Amino acid sequence: MGKFVISTDKKGGARFVLKAGNGEIIATSETYSSPDSCKRGIESVRKNCSAPVEDQTQEGFEKLPCPKYELYTDKKGEFRFRLKAGNGEIIAASEGYTAKGSCKNGIESVGRNAPDAEIAEAE
Repeated sequence: MGKFVISTDKKGGARFVLKAGNGEIIATSETYSSPDSCKRGIESVRKNCSAPVEDQTQEGFEKLPCPKYELYTDKKGEFRFRLKAGNGEIIAASEGYTAKGSCKNGIESVGRNAPDAEIAEAE
């Protein structure tokens, strides 16, 4: 089972990582202003984790309304995804993958792990 791990910085900001059952990081958040707003971000990931995928690596891709995952290539040519909420805000993002299939697996892993993932504080 997955786990959301919240960490806080010295300024009171908070961010989360979503980890799969094997401990691998699937997705990370941006920094929120407080732990409470970070927890609201987690709830948004849970709510939107079954969103459709907009594959921006395909020529002439169809633009989908939010919520959605955006699958894209970064400046280094690696595949990444970001999950956008209904309001268009990015609520989770991946690390870079060398293979598109691995990136798609990451999206599927968010969908499997996020709904029931426990929330823990970083140690």
